[in-house]
Parts: sequence; C-alpha cells; structure tokens
Amino acid sequence: MKISLNCSSFVAQQYGYRPGDDWGVRVAAVNAYYAPLATFGHRFEALGLEVIGLGYQALDIWTPGQLSWAWATTAHIEAAAAVLKRHNLAVTSLGGAFGATREAFRSACSLAVGVGTSLLSGTVPLLANDRTFVTETLAQFDLRLAIENHPEKSVDAMLEQIGDGGDGRLGTAVDTGWYATQGVDPVTAIETLGEHVYHIHLKDIRAAGEHVNCGFTQGIVSLEECVRALKDIGYRGDISVENHCFDHDPRTELEEARSMLEG
Repeated sequence: MKISLNCSSFVAQQYGYRPGDDWGVRVAAVNAYYAPLATFGHRFEALGLEVIGLGYQALDIWTPGQLSWAWATTAHIEAAAAVLKRHNLAVTSLGGAFGATREAFRSACSLAVGVGTSLLSGTVPLLANDRTFVTETLAQFDLRLAIENHPEKSVDAMLEQIGDGGDGRLGTAVDTGWYATQGVDPVTAIETLGEHVYHIHLKDIRAAGEHVNCGFTQGIVSLEECVRALKDIGYRGDISVENHCFDHDPRTELEEARSMLEG
C-alpha cells in the first residue's frame, strides 16, 4: 500500500489561486503549460521533484492536465517515463476522464502502459454504450479500471456501473469527497463496495452539497474512519491524497495530509 499524491491537486497552480468555480479555465491553463514538447520534460521533472519535496514517492498522473492522452505524443510519454525512472517515482494510477470514443480510450490505455501503471482511475463515458469494447481493451492492455464516483448519488448507482466486474477489470475508485458532497457517508460506501474498491481518493470537503476541497480534518469527511474501513475490507491497493482547492496553494496541506495518513 503506497501513499500517493494526486496531481489534480495542482489544478490551479498555473491559473493562480483565486476564488471561483470555473474548473475548465484552470484545466486549460495546466494544459497550455505542459503540452509544448520543447519544455515538457523540464516541467514534468519539476512536478516530480515537487511531489518528492512534499514527502511522496508515488503519484497519480492527472491526465486532463499534466500529461493528457489528448495531446501526448510518443516523445512526451518517453520523457515522462524517463523522469519517473530517474527519480524512482511510482505511478499508482492514471487519473481523469478517459474519453467518449474508442480512439480516445485506446489512447488513454496506451498512455497508462507508457508511464508504468496498470490502473485507470476515473470516468469512462464510453462504458455506458460500448461496455464490451472497454473491457476487451482493458484486457488487451492488461489494465484495470477503477470507476470514480462523480455524479453518482448512491452506492447502488456505482454497483450498477460495475455490474459483473468485467472479469476482474472493472471496480471503483472511492472519492471520499464526492460521496460526502452527494450526502453519502464515504465510510458506509467503502464498507458496502468491499472487494470492488480498486483505488481511493482520500479527500476532505467543506460541506455537503458543494465540492469545495480543504485540508485534512478541516471539513466534514471522517478520514480516519475511512482508512479503518479500508483495512476492515482487506483493501491492499494504494491511497491517493487529493486536495484540488482553488483559492489557496494546497502544498502545506498535502504535506500534512501525508504525515497524518502515515500516522
């Protein structure tokens, strides 16, 4: 079990930390910063060193931003892999949304393999209408998909998406903050989902009904109880620390979260 830093936590780094709820403009700023190949290697290495500086030796690569299947070339992927190897950084998952087309999903799978992870942790719109293709492609690339709860308002809705589990390829990534946002107790969600839990995004939020991230113990999520529930169900995966706040730099909180979680 590794403790990893979810790089979505840096969504506001390029745009600047300021109040507001426009996720899209922040994502666009991250893409504009990382996508140019001429500067990608240097900037991705700086990201890796920042992760290490916060005390982590593992990260979840955030594919809408710092390395996206939508623009990553073979050269981007090779440069990222070299950085990861040079600094002994493990990639626990490729996180984000993995496209609504077959081409997009295959690109996401290829990127995951290229950076050395066997787990997609996020959402796949294609799953709703092309499930067989998704599961067959996961098998082809030897990947698993942990479906992250975003719009789902109940554990039953997630179980319906997982269905028969796709021969062990389909499970869930429990985002504790999103369950709390929807008024669902994340501890109960973990206990109910049990063996289907492939990944967890450990996150705190200010209040139910809105998805405002905050530092660990500053919000309403029972984080310690979530970790105990993971141990109770026999979870052996990794724990991804996430705090994508908009209005302040979360780095101190991310360092504190790691230390707290280790304790």
